[in-house]
Amino acid sequence: MTASIQHSDRLSQGLLHAFVLDGRGSAQAISFAQLAQLQLTEQQSLWLHWDRSHQHTEQWLREASGLNEFSCDLLLEESTRPRLLRLENQELLLFLRAINLNTNADADDMISLRLFVNQQHIYSLRQRPVQVTHELIKAFEKGFGPKNTSEILLFFAQSLTDRLEHTVSQLADSVDQEEADTDNNERHVPVVLPLLQARRRAANLRRFLAPQRDVFAMLTLSQETWFMHDDTLYWNELNNRLVLHLEELELTRERIGLVLETEHRRRNERISHTMYLLTIITGFFLPMTFVTGLLGINVGGIPGADHPYGFFVACVLLALLAVSQWLFFRWLRWV
Repeated sequence: MTASIQHSDRLSQGLLHAFVLDGRGSAQAISFAQLAQLQLTEQQSLWLHWDRSHQHTEQWLREASGLNEFSCDLLLEESTRPRLLRLENQELLLFLRAINLNTNADADDMISLRLFVNQQHIYSLRQRPVQVTHELIKAFEKGFGPKNTSEILLFFAQSLTDRLEHTVSQLADSVDQEEADTDNNERHVPVVLPLLQARRRAANLRRFLAPQRDVFAMLTLSQETWFMHDDTLYWNELNNRLVLHLEELELTRERIGLVLETEHRRRNERISHTMYLLTIITGFFLPMTFVTGLLGINVGGIPGADHPYGFFVACVLLALLAVSQWLFFRWLRWV
């Protein structure tokens, strides 16, 4: 008996949350030891949330969950992408991506949420904390949480999409400010590094979340008998929202590219203008430099060397040469 209890305690270490839904919006938390004797009524459902990285999670999945080897292998694999697999007996395997909002998390690092769902059971696995589970528990505590497994599935998808909407809005707002400053101030110089980081993040989010759009589209056409009659409308709305966010991410990438392209063009124009001025100045002083260099030769025979007004005459001639050059450049429309 003692060995059995110790075995149960070790397995329970990978279980993060266990709730029995009453079908009315509330849920009762249960312990791992209660699972073996649990008998669900027709209205009740069971939600188990596991830490995928814990070694005893795999043991429970393969020995006590009732899932076949194929399903266990998919739920425990290292790398996943958003996808939906239909199994026998109206069961689903669902893999979703979530924005990583954990403290000190890499902005480009996504969280994978793996789900097994049937009419009365939903098993979720995560490797890093995902905040939607805490929101679900709070909804149960207040009595207006999901009533069954199909509504839990919708709750997860809606919460993940809401977080994506907030992230996409932040990226768009940062680009809005840079666009406004660039358009309204010719001398404004955008900070390139944050723009490049925002562009990279938008590209990564779109790459990771584009397959999730296909998952929502497939669930819109789902024929599972345990889905609620109006679930199709909700999945269709989620699909439309996700498509909108993906389009906004693509637009954000293009807008950042336009801001950087505008700054590159302005920089080239400034460089060209500076080089143009330097060329004009060089051309303006080149003849006078030649004359002064010629007059500065330390040999005999320089005209006016012994004349008392020689220096004054030379200055007047240089001034006349400068005025002549200026008029010539004006005639050529160089200045």
